[in-house]
Amino acid sequence: MVIWSEPAKADLRHIFEYIAHDSHHYARKVTQEIMDKTAVLNELPRVGRAVPEVGDDSVRELSLYTYRIIYEVSGPDVYILAVAHKRRELKTGEISRQP
Repeated sequence: MVIWSEPAKADLRHIFEYIAHDSHHYARKVTQEIMDKTAVLNELPRVGRAVPEVGDDSVRELSLYTYRIIYEVSGPDVYILAVAHKRRELKTGEISRQP
């Protein structure tokens, strides 16, 4: 099951708010597409590439537009940890890992 962490939900809200300054239509479209992109993880949890900054094969990412959807595979569950702009440098302490 795909589970969105609170930090990832906050990231999605910030993305929506940023895009909505120009267009509510595109803000809804982009955030919905980000959420839809994670649906594949129910069937193929390891479809994304490993996140190089983390160095742990269970922490992976999908790419959509200019965003990295970072997630952790933990048994049957997939935790969405963050949605970050590709230009943003990620530090391992910024990614909240699941227990």
